[in-house]
Amino acid sequence: MNALRALGLLLATLLFATATFAPAAEPYKHGPDSQRQDGVPRGELTKHEWTSKIFDGTTRDYWVYVPKQYDGKSPACVMVFQDGEWYQDEKRDFRVPVVFDNLIHKGEMPVTIGIFINPGVFTETLERGKPKSNRSFEYDTLSDQYARFLLEEILPEVGKTHRLTDDPEGRAIGGISSGGICAWTVAWERPDAFRKVLSHVGSFTNIRGGHVYHALIRKTEPKPIRVLLQDGSGDLDNAHGNWFLANQEMAAALKFAKYDYKTEFGEGGHNGIHGGAILPDSLRWLWRDYQPRAAK
Repeated sequence: MNALRALGLLLATLLFATATFAPAAEPYKHGPDSQRQDGVPRGELTKHEWTSKIFDGTTRDYWVYVPKQYDGKSPACVMVFQDGEWYQDEKRDFRVPVVFDNLIHKGEMPVTIGIFINPGVFTETLERGKPKSNRSFEYDTLSDQYARFLLEEILPEVGKTHRLTDDPEGRAIGGISSGGICAWTVAWERPDAFRKVLSHVGSFTNIRGGHVYHALIRKTEPKPIRVLLQDGSGDLDNAHGNWFLANQEMAAALKFAKYDYKTEFGEGGHNGIHGGAILPDSLRWLWRDYQPRAAK
């Protein structure tokens, strides 16, 4: 029976992964801050590879964006994105390097180094002809493991060549779908390290127990987390739960617990179209009133 349950979870996860980021006809369009503008300094984006010990046996690609305004004299803010390949690609929905360039240039967000991380894969284990993905385990599990992966592996590695702030108010994290709940989990587990969360169509459903968060939020002393939840009425409804209802439950719990939160609920589906279109305004809200911590 346990084997059948495990097989069912595997099949559901595979079906879920193929549905993620599916295109749809929606009324959301990119504005000027999501497009290249003349006279705006352009940051540098570099690609890297990492083999993890915390997620033992996994290897992943990641990208580092460094804004032109970063001079190394002062620590930069940090924003991490799960499913990093999607967020760093200027031809897809989010176009984060373009948005960062435009907002940093206008002083509407601080000088911020972006770290775009793909989920790990087991390169020697194949599923459907591709390396086995560790995405659901890394993103949907409710534990401090992914936070430790960032704090003990990725940030120290990037910190070898760039000065990164250790101020939790200067650290943000975002993601789509399971990457969205992962972003929340990192801040929930380690608010001493990350305090800004951006969730796009977040999977606050019962993939690996994430449906309990709205209850936990209500019964736990509020944590110093600022969070923006984006979702659409056309989001998924399957054996794991109803994504739109789950995000509404999260919003109600955050309101009850008096969190600094915002919702952007539209009519879209389980993709990045709406979230990408409103990304500049989302980042403005997330980084509003940020003041660098005084140097020690």
